[in-house]
Amino acid sequence: MKLLNSGGIKLRVITGIAKGHKLKAPKGMNTRPTTDRIKENLFNIIGDIDCNSLVLDLFAGSGNVGIEFLSRGAEKCYFIDVNISSYKVILENIKKTKLNKKSEIYRTTYDKALRVLGNKNIKFNYVFLDPPYNKDLVKKALNFIDVYNLLAKDALVIVEHEKKLDLSEFSSKYHINTRNYGDTSISFLSIGR
Repeated sequence: MKLLNSGGIKLRVITGIAKGHKLKAPKGMNTRPTTDRIKENLFNIIGDIDCNSLVLDLFAGSGNVGIEFLSRGAEKCYFIDVNISSYKVILENIKKTKLNKKSEIYRTTYDKALRVLGNKNIKFNYVFLDPPYNKDLVKKALNFIDVYNLLAKDALVIVEHEKKLDLSEFSSKYHINTRNYGDTSISFLSIGR
């Protein structure tokens, strides 16, 4: 992880139509953008992205992962973050990568956003969750995603979380595959795959 003089973290789009674009990250320690190394491993595991895929980037921060999905061919990504700095950075990164027409950005809480998306009957093929650590938000978000029936039948939920987080209570609904990267883990929760 390389720090910029501005205090932000250096991010880039790895491949696809926006390959090479440098992305901004919100300043301060309130966000932990997914590093390029973890992001590259994540997408190597996922493989090809279907061009009809709908993506939800929840607790989006910089929009880094959702933008990578769009760059690799996803049809549309919904970016959700309550923080004003994150919201502004996501808007800037979307504009810079020219992915405006494939993006919807909401500045609201995750639970309100999930309710609105559920009321619109949207079914996501990919959901990426990267909430603040140690606040039990992963489990709450997964429960809301289930309550509002937001997943397509072949959906993949990807959770970036602290290594100690136990997701075994969701093993009856999902097949869970976890990869560890130091103190960070990425868990892939799949249904119908």
